[in-house]
Amino acid sequence: MRTLLLLRHAKSDYPPGVADRERPLSARGERDAAAAAQWLRAAFPVIDEAVVSPATRALQTWSSVEMAVGVLSMRIDPRVYDDWGAHLLTVVEGLSAASRTALIIGHNPGIEELALELSGSAPSNARARLLDKYPTCGIAVIRFPGEWSDQSSAELVMFSVPRGSA
Repeated sequence: MRTLLLLRHAKSDYPPGVADRERPLSARGERDAAAAAQWLRAAFPVIDEAVVSPATRALQTWSSVEMAVGVLSMRIDPRVYDDWGAHLLTVVEGLSAASRTALIIGHNPGIEELALELSGSAPSNARARLLDKYPTCGIAVIRFPGEWSDQSSAELVMFSVPRGSA
C-alpha cells in the first residue's frame, strides 16, 4: 500500500511588484503551514519522498513540514509549478518505487485537479469536501494499492484543512 499526500501551499502574501513565483507566505500562511506540519507529523511521522514546487510560498510551506516530519528524500521539481501543475501525473509516475509515503507541495488548480482525478468517482465525504473547495493548506490523502503508475486503483481516503491559531 502506498500513500500520496497532496498539500496545497499555505496562504501567500501579495507584495506589490513581486512576481508570482516569488510571493512569500502571509502571516496567516506561516501559522497554517505550521498547523499542516503538525497534522502531517501526527498522521505520517515519516515521509519517504517529497516533491516541492520551486515557488517561494511552496518552499516556505515545505520548511515548516521539514522541521516537523522525518523526510528521507526531497527534490524541487519545476513541473509542480509550471503550466498550473498540468504535469503532476508524470510527477506521481516518477516517484521512487521504494517510496511508500510521498508528499507533493504545489498549487491550484493542479493539486486539486490531480486529487479529483485520483479520487475516482465513488461518492464519499472526503470527495464531497474536496469538490466544495481545495483551500490553501488542504491535504488530500490518496492510497494506491499497487504501484504509483497504477492510478486507476487510487482512492481518496481523507481530506483535511489544518489551520493555525492567530
